[in-house]
Amino acid sequence: MNAVTPAWVRVRLRTAPGAAAALALLVALTACLAAAFPRALDRYENAGLAQAVDRATPPRTTLTMYAPVPEAPDRQREQALLPSALGRQHTKVLGAIPRPLVADPGQSLYGVVNGTDLPVPDRWIPRPSGLPAKVRLVAPSGLAEHSSLHAGRMPRATGRVTASTPDVEAAVSAATAKSLHIEVGSVIHVPAVSGPPLAVRVTGIVTPREPDGAYWSTAPLLRTPALVQVPSDEPEPPMYWLGALLLPSEAAPALLGTVGTPLRYWQVAPETRALQAHDLEGLKSAVANLKSGPGLVQVRAATDPVTQVDTDLDDVLISYGRLSSGITPLVAVAAFGSGTVAAVVLLMAGGLAADRRRFELTLLRARGASLPGLAGRLLAETAVVAVPAGALGLGAALLAVPEGRLGYAVLAAAAVTAVACAALPVRALVVHRAVSVHGPREDTVSVRPSQRRTVAELTLLVIAAGAVEALRRYGVSGPSEDAGASGGSGDQLVFLAPVLVGVIAALLLVRLYPLPLRWLMRPAGRLRGAVGHLSLARAGRTSVPAMLPLLALLTALTTAAFGGSVLAGVAGARDQAALLAVGAEARVEGTEALPAGLSDRVRRTRGVRELTEVSTDYQAKAGTDLTRVSLAGVDPASYASLARSTGLGAFPERQLRRPADGPRDPLPALASPTIAEMFGKQPFSVMLGDGTDVTVRIVTVRDRTPALVGTSFLVVDRAGLSRETARTNTLLLTGHPDAGALRRTVGKSASLHLRSEERAQYVDSPLQSGAERVYAVAVAAGAGYAVLALLLALLRAAPERAALLARLRTMGLTRAQGRRLLVLESLPQALLAAAGGALTGWATVLLLSPGIDLTAIALPSTTVATGGNALRTDPLSLALPATAVLLLTVAIAVSQAWWTGRKGSVRELRAGDAR
Repeated sequence: MNAVTPAWVRVRLRTAPGAAAALALLVALTACLAAAFPRALDRYENAGLAQAVDRATPPRTTLTMYAPVPEAPDRQREQALLPSALGRQHTKVLGAIPRPLVADPGQSLYGVVNGTDLPVPDRWIPRPSGLPAKVRLVAPSGLAEHSSLHAGRMPRATGRVTASTPDVEAAVSAATAKSLHIEVGSVIHVPAVSGPPLAVRVTGIVTPREPDGAYWSTAPLLRTPALVQVPSDEPEPPMYWLGALLLPSEAAPALLGTVGTPLRYWQVAPETRALQAHDLEGLKSAVANLKSGPGLVQVRAATDPVTQVDTDLDDVLISYGRLSSGITPLVAVAAFGSGTVAAVVLLMAGGLAADRRRFELTLLRARGASLPGLAGRLLAETAVVAVPAGALGLGAALLAVPEGRLGYAVLAAAAVTAVACAALPVRALVVHRAVSVHGPREDTVSVRPSQRRTVAELTLLVIAAGAVEALRRYGVSGPSEDAGASGGSGDQLVFLAPVLVGVIAALLLVRLYPLPLRWLMRPAGRLRGAVGHLSLARAGRTSVPAMLPLLALLTALTTAAFGGSVLAGVAGARDQAALLAVGAEARVEGTEALPAGLSDRVRRTRGVRELTEVSTDYQAKAGTDLTRVSLAGVDPASYASLARSTGLGAFPERQLRRPADGPRDPLPALASPTIAEMFGKQPFSVMLGDGTDVTVRIVTVRDRTPALVGTSFLVVDRAGLSRETARTNTLLLTGHPDAGALRRTVGKSASLHLRSEERAQYVDSPLQSGAERVYAVAVAAGAGYAVLALLLALLRAAPERAALLARLRTMGLTRAQGRRLLVLESLPQALLAAAGGALTGWATVLLLSPGIDLTAIALPSTTVATGGNALRTDPLSLALPATAVLLLTVAIAVSQAWWTGRKGSVRELRAGDAR
């Protein structure tokens, strides 16, 4: 049998080149998507981690080791500060950095610095409050390599420098020179331990080559002086200038003669591009190792027994880990869903191929073909197409996504290829394990499910119910999140919950599918004409294997609907957060009263539908204990309309109107829950920012309101406020205002905040944008595989339908009747798939929404989300794929009828051909 296999494969490929090409295309596309996913995820996660480290800035992410000067004779102390000794120690420190943490040697440095800032007596240095300026003496390594001369020359040490050296040379940054009025040749006198002060002559002014790099930014004082405030109770505390004097590293021993305690230091900057998100736990462990573990022991052995390591890199990694733990499970849900859909479509393709070749394989078994031999032939003919296609898909994925780990991509592509190769042989083994010439009919309406199938479906139902309950109870992160572990089998079951709901719904609909056909058969038989009855009879005679497309369609449509709802939920969460931050589509706000006439000009701006004037007072104090509150004075009618249109704390306008009985009555107020709990329903006094008082009484409570943010606010009728407080300083606009025209109208008289601009700032990390792209691809893949499943099913039945039309045309069937016949035959399964997919997608979102919070993927970690951002159904995501399935089904049926009518019928009418 093995010797015949190559010839068999050649014959099969020549006989059915179209089927081979379709299989190759399916495998290549699926392998490309499967291989690209882990690499794309790596790219997004690595970019997010790199951005988190970059945003944290070098003062937090650089590992800085400090050690005092050793207690020893003066000669040995001076030797310990020389660059030769510090350089050797620095090399050992770099070697002690544990993997996966990688140091950036180009931005790492060592040197000596004063532990205490030194006041200098030179009066020509500016003294803003009369206090003398202070300097910090620093002798860093690599100064010449990391800076460019702006003026003068680089400092150098002539001869041997000791603690008693009377003068040294130094350089300063251009910013320091400008702020402290330092010029080339200036001499700064630094207090010494004994004797005359150390004279530091400035020989050069330098500019950093990479001012944002770790070399200059770990200690920003090296490049930028600071105006330091002295702690004081005075309204304007005294200040003094603090700047750095950069000595050559060979002059470091001179710091021993100053009153500032010299410290040796080694700074190790992490290589941001080498950070890998999949090594996050290892990175946190490496930093902890250096701060208080074996790594610290190695650093101390290389430098000094009392060396201390200081860094906030571990806090940065933990913060990124929290963001990742909120997003990665959501991405896993999309990945598991799309992967299951792809697997179902691959299995469906193999099942349809086995069903199409049922008579051929039955004949081979009847003529003596063994099961292993038959499976080997089918495996060979499938592998010769699928393996090159899988390799092609893998190559395309590697080219499309050049970053990321290779192993997972190869494994994913290999898994796709293996499933594609095994689908046809395994299905053939199951169907043809017994030799038979004539098998029983397996019509959908006549075949009853076996007991084994019932047990398998019930088992799957229990698993799906468990997954749904786990997701609703614990969320997508599962119960192991608190324990610090994730990714176990329980988590993976939770990730499969949406697609399991789709599979269960598909199995249920497959069981229910015969019922409406049986109900419609009898009424259709009474109708005039044979088209309706014949189409239902044809739909009912669909074989059980041909119901596989229904399973694939429902799974794909459920995945697409779920992914589309996630994307719509993310967009909705950002819109709501932006609305809460701005209060309307646009907000014009001034620190003082707005100029006269600005409201009318803004009202006439293109796109503005409604304008609400508000008087805000952020200095108001309520009650006898003068609790700080934010107060807004509004016109009740226009403000109630604004609150109703934005959905932010709508209320009846009559509740807020000023009483008509007299000005002595308390003003009705809308309050936040915090203020309402504090003051209740009794009147209380509010001191306004202009010094006047007003008495208010809370009549309604709302969690939020358009004019004010926070948890402590009051809204009153501004007719009851003083003239000064009631002046308009805020405008809230609705509609679709033209941003450019509005900005020109407002000018510099006030600040302008647009909801659209606020929303654009909410994509905070590449991890968030990457997760959105993953869901977009998941939606597209789900819709694409649904279409592909439909096409495979219709192409499988195309020869049989063509033969049917040809035979019926010999009996007088017109072309119009032929089109109606094919459309009506295809509609029952398509209608069931479309309606079932939309209903299943809606039910999936409804079932799983309590366990899915989109805050992590939708909003920056620094944004406080008011209320949960739970998953909600998106009507477009439900209706669009379902409608596309129906339209495509009708279009294919009409196209097939038209094409069959143009062709001759000789081939279809030949007796003996298997259809």
